[in-house]
Amino acid sequence: MHTEAAEAAVIQTLPLYEMMRMRAATTARRHPHLGFAAAERDSRMRWVNQFTHTHRRLGPEDREVVSPNNDTVYSNAWLDLSEGPVVIESPEMGDRYWTLGLLDAWTNPFAYVGRRTTGNRPQRTLVHAPGWRGRVPQGITHTIEAGGSDVWLIGRILVEDDGADAECVRASQAALRMVRLDGSDAAMRVDTRIDGLDTRVPEPSRFRAVVDEALRRNPPAAGESLAWPPPPEMLAAALPAVYERLRHAGQPHYLGGGWAIPVMVRTHWGDDLLTRARIARNFIGALGVEEAMYPTAEVDAEGHALLGGRRYELRFAPGRGPQVDAFWSLTMYRRSDCLFVANPIGRYSIGDRTPGLRHDPDGSLAIRLQADDPGAGVNWLPAPAGEPFYVVLRLYQPRGDHLSLRFDYPAIRPL
Repeated sequence: MHTEAAEAAVIQTLPLYEMMRMRAATTARRHPHLGFAAAERDSRMRWVNQFTHTHRRLGPEDREVVSPNNDTVYSNAWLDLSEGPVVIESPEMGDRYWTLGLLDAWTNPFAYVGRRTTGNRPQRTLVHAPGWRGRVPQGITHTIEAGGSDVWLIGRILVEDDGADAECVRASQAALRMVRLDGSDAAMRVDTRIDGLDTRVPEPSRFRAVVDEALRRNPPAAGESLAWPPPPEMLAAALPAVYERLRHAGQPHYLGGGWAIPVMVRTHWGDDLLTRARIARNFIGALGVEEAMYPTAEVDAEGHALLGGRRYELRFAPGRGPQVDAFWSLTMYRRSDCLFVANPIGRYSIGDRTPGLRHDPDGSLAIRLQADDPGAGVNWLPAPAGEPFYVVLRLYQPRGDHLSLRFDYPAIRPL
């Protein structure tokens, strides 16, 4: 095997390793009723088939997640289907936006439960591994076949405020459950084997062991030939080379006006293994564009980096605002650490749900991006004083012009 072939083998299997790393990082040591998965504090044992939740929107004090959203709370779970199907129970959601996105072990966002796909009524969704032929019990609203035994479920539920609405959402999160076909708790203990918070280039022996186990449980899609494993000495050389390459590989999809979108996938990465690996390393957990798109701007209309010491305007012409079936928001981040910026009005995003959002008499919508207060009657998204920043335009359930990349994104203009 040549060097190129060894690197190709790492590029192909890296999503498996990174997904198993995320499983180790985002699963719980403790079950609310069954206790700790293991008594030892340094154990890698964790609970799967169990929801964990955030109950408030993230703010500038939260530093664990880069480029977080300021619209939803999260409900996270890992499914292990090796011992049979899991039933996801979800409650009535009224007219609220919510989604449970399911990713397979290869990072394909292959299925959804939620407002866009299955509606907001109470549901019982049966998820099973390939080849399961059991009897579907009464009361199951729909069935999903996964590509393997491991599935990452990333849930987002819209929250309007940090008070009464947040409490309502908290109750909805508490009603999310995972059970077996007989109604019993589906929780299982698994040995995750790795430190999920270690983002460094993995040791070859650890990478090989994690990928081998993941492959046994999650075979590649039909038609994808497996180039694994490379000889140990070639794996040792290929790992750092590939991880460094993925920091720079691939370019975002440019949309015009200084906007670009870093991730474009619907339900499957297909044969684009390099992009699949790049996203697994840099944007893992990305859902399909039909659920949400995230155009990003780091420069103004003149191609210069956005700076907190200047004043800018983003203006959508009459009738040419973002076109969505759910909602949209524009979120501000400090470029140095990709986090929210504390500001006097506690506003980290602005969008179609922002109280007091004002349109001009001709119907256009102007948003000011600057550090100092522009005064009353202006739609203001505060920027970090004297620091570079970028903004993300989040589009939930984007319409056709966005999906086909035909939407005319206005440039951010310096004033």
